[in-house]
Amino acid sequence: MGPSLAHRIRTEAHAVWLAARDPRTPFYAKLFGLLIAAYALSPIDLIPDFIPVLGLLDDVILIPIGVWLFEKMIPRDQFAEHRAQAEIATRRPVSWGGVLIVLMIWGLVAILAWSALVTAYD
Repeated sequence: MGPSLAHRIRTEAHAVWLAARDPRTPFYAKLFGLLIAAYALSPIDLIPDFIPVLGLLDDVILIPIGVWLFEKMIPRDQFAEHRAQAEIATRRPVSWGGVLIVLMIWGLVAILAWSALVTAYD
């Protein structure tokens, strides 16, 4: 059985991230690629994942369309190079320390936002 859809999307988003940071990538493609990668790798979605069916639609439709458009903006062999690098990177173990740091930052942002809302309505 091949890689899961989630694995494939993560790999493609990582490849876009790598290609967007490549000096050979045109400026307009860099901007578009950074938007696609940030959206794909962000825990915040246009449609929240907890909404049945619709929540996964953005991951299954919007990200692949964005990757496809980005691929059209740069040379095919350049993107293939970054796709191979992203595939190798997905085989590495997950850095749970990094995951913990990101979760702590998001938690802090949530606490600050909550505090600001509570203060604003007092």
